[in-house]
Amino acid sequence: MQTLLDPRWQPALAHSRYLSNLLQARPDLVPELAATWQQPLTEDLLRAPLAGDFADDDAVRRALRRLRQRAMAHLTIRDLCGLAPLAEIVEGMTLLADVTTNFALDHYHRQLAATYGEPLDSRGRPQRLLVIGMGKLGGRELNVSSDVDYIFVYPEEGDTAGPKAIENYDFFNRLGKRIIGALGDLTADGQVFRVDMRLRPNGDSGPLVCSLDSLENYFITQGREWERYAWIKARTMNAGPNLQPEWVEAMQKIGRPFVFRKYLDFGAINAMRDLHAQIRREVARKDMADHVKLGPGGIREIEFMAQVFQLIRGGRDPALQIRPTQAVLALLVERQLIPAETEQELQAAYVFLRRLEHRLQYVEDKQTHMLPVDPAERAKIAASMDFADWEAMLAVLDAHRDRVSRHFEAVFSEPEEGEHALTGLWLGQIDDETAIEAFGNLGFRHPKEAQERLAALRGSARYQQLPATNRSRLDAVGPRLIEAAAATPAPDTTLVRGLAFLEVIARRGAYLALLQQYPLALKRVADMIGASSWASDYLNRHPLLLDELLDPRLYEMATDWAGFRGQLRQNLATHAGDTEREMDLLREMHHAQVFRLLAQDLAGLQTIEKLSDHLTELADTIVQETLPLVWQTIRKRHCETPRFAVIGYGKMGGKELGYASDLDLVYLYEDDDVDAQENYTRLGQRLNTWLSSQTPAGILFETDLRLRPNGDSGLLAVTVDAFRDYQLNHAWVWEHQALTRARFCAGDAAVGQRFEAIRCEILRQPRDLATLQGEVVAMRKKMYDAHAKDDPELFGLKHDRGGIIDVEFIVQYLVLGHAHRHAELTGNLGNIALLRIAGELGLIDPAQAAAAGNAYREYRRLQHALRLTATPKARVPRELVDKHVAAVDALWQAVFGQPQP
Repeated sequence: MQTLLDPRWQPALAHSRYLSNLLQARPDLVPELAATWQQPLTEDLLRAPLAGDFADDDAVRRALRRLRQRAMAHLTIRDLCGLAPLAEIVEGMTLLADVTTNFALDHYHRQLAATYGEPLDSRGRPQRLLVIGMGKLGGRELNVSSDVDYIFVYPEEGDTAGPKAIENYDFFNRLGKRIIGALGDLTADGQVFRVDMRLRPNGDSGPLVCSLDSLENYFITQGREWERYAWIKARTMNAGPNLQPEWVEAMQKIGRPFVFRKYLDFGAINAMRDLHAQIRREVARKDMADHVKLGPGGIREIEFMAQVFQLIRGGRDPALQIRPTQAVLALLVERQLIPAETEQELQAAYVFLRRLEHRLQYVEDKQTHMLPVDPAERAKIAASMDFADWEAMLAVLDAHRDRVSRHFEAVFSEPEEGEHALTGLWLGQIDDETAIEAFGNLGFRHPKEAQERLAALRGSARYQQLPATNRSRLDAVGPRLIEAAAATPAPDTTLVRGLAFLEVIARRGAYLALLQQYPLALKRVADMIGASSWASDYLNRHPLLLDELLDPRLYEMATDWAGFRGQLRQNLATHAGDTEREMDLLREMHHAQVFRLLAQDLAGLQTIEKLSDHLTELADTIVQETLPLVWQTIRKRHCETPRFAVIGYGKMGGKELGYASDLDLVYLYEDDDVDAQENYTRLGQRLNTWLSSQTPAGILFETDLRLRPNGDSGLLAVTVDAFRDYQLNHAWVWEHQALTRARFCAGDAAVGQRFEAIRCEILRQPRDLATLQGEVVAMRKKMYDAHAKDDPELFGLKHDRGGIIDVEFIVQYLVLGHAHRHAELTGNLGNIALLRIAGELGLIDPAQAAAAGNAYREYRRLQHALRLTATPKARVPRELVDKHVAAVDALWQAVFGQPQP
């Protein structure tokens, strides 16, 4: 027979006794293989032998097994002759499983239906058994001598249509058994696949088939952590006549929430660490160190690393809900969850180990993962892996396994070995006097109060009633919090705020697990809440932001706004049409970006001007991305793209937003359609709702729409022409003052350009300076009477004489009074820049302009510092700002010819 074989097959024949024996037993395969072996295995090639009619079940089983032999010979030759990459081999084996499974499913369904009738759902429609492929079968990564893991699920309970009616459960139970026999029974031709059903609910003790309702109930009441891991790769295999998309979708809706949590599930790390520990104990017990799948640094460890990130983050990042291990690893780099070097090493190790796994199995077509002991077999394996000898191959194998083990330990290692030194203090295992002394030694200024606060937490009902797992995690985190608080400049304050935060998250085991697994995150929490009560409150409201503290780029200054917009759009597109999820996503991504800026701010990495620029860019982006989402909710919209613009006033317009600033907005449109007014009014209303509503994810912005023409009594959205008419003929001077800081923020750029043109036209109207001066001074006095306080000791940064409002009014007067001659004053450049320009133009003394600009900058810095302590309206000692107040007063007198009223 050897003379009939293509000599190019020799590497495969020399390696695989299975292939040699098969071709001797079935010489009919040789011409078939000769015609196809230089091309990848295709689905059409696999389907062809199953297309005819079969006399009986024996004929079906024989055809399926001979097909498997044909496919195995094809793949073995291509792989061992160096023609096929790993991806082709695992896809080829998966195709074989898909084709044979679907054939058996359809064949035996029709066979049973001929006797019992179609199994009907609640609406009287025929239904098919859902075959769920698990493990490597589900991930389309099947190895060459693999078994197949199935779970059988049928859509609904009920009965068959007859003539001999039986319950649907009985029908599908019989069908499942026939599929297993058709593929898994050992006959003279071998078997197609070994079938493993142990992953089904309740394993071997559970029913062979279950309904969708039963499966959902099992997930809710009994589903275990290891089953979540197992279900990551679950794939409904039904195709062709077996495919019923409605039930496939129903299956996904049940499986996804079980596997992927809505929150960041860091508890998965502990669960998978425990699962792996069990596997390692079994490996050690059975002396399986040379097992390329389960041994140290083996295939399973790479899979675990990929899948733990999926379990943690897949619920919040649907892109991670993919199955193939290599695709997951690539995505983890893209998401910057692992370094590119780590991914490259894991990818290389994965390919090497899987190729080695296949070569071990090609020899006898056995599902083995153990390295051989026999020298001749070792030499054969080494040669098939393109090495000169076993020692050379082993050196590369060991290097791969060492790298995998190192990366695995980095992900799954226990953060601390043994008990923390402060555990006794946290648990109250030492007497009060010793505890107080311990707090004092740690640097706490009020050690007695710290001890009492800790005792109060331990004695609280909330602590006592925690689930055992949560309390264990809390008790692991608590001592580290004391340590982290002691290392901050204000240990007492940090501890109080830290304990309050732990109480907030105590029932969310995933957050506790995060802090337990990543001590650096806890240290960053302590640093932030110790530095700012506003930061502490923000984190209490949004504990989901803990995840941001894990990002090594947290303190990098560059903010990639284009990347942020792209990611936001991608995430929103994933949930298109789901209003609730879209609103939450906008909030979550906004809060995360604010939190990153806050961390950089508290670390001293952001100036107030740069921070405001970032916060304003963030607000612009959120409003811009929200607009089309809201427009899509208007059922009778008259056009696909609204000719609608959002105009920002106040801090939004002046690019001076702070963390908690509200948005002053005006809505304009330019559209003659008969439905325009109604639709754009509705758009404005809904936009306001989307921005300001409280959802489970929090709130985006408080909004203020009162600066629109005619205020609260005016239309919510007005035409550009109506806006121009109002500004020219009806607006008060204070409204023109407000216009100096207004700008186009989001929406239709053409409408925005028209607004900017109108704004410049209004600002450049010639005005009588005396009349303007009187109006501005009168408005300033009105605001002063309403808000300022004459306190000789304390100074109100915003409203007191010589404060922020005075600087803003000076600039607004200069713009309104002189822009008709100096167009550069109409630029939305900020108050400090406009003061400098006015000085350069000779409208005011340049030195006075610079001094007032410095005062304004310092006022904003102080105001921002107060906001971080959650006291934005607090007053500062006058001696801190005396020279700045004097500078602003001097400029006021120079501009208006009189002191403050």
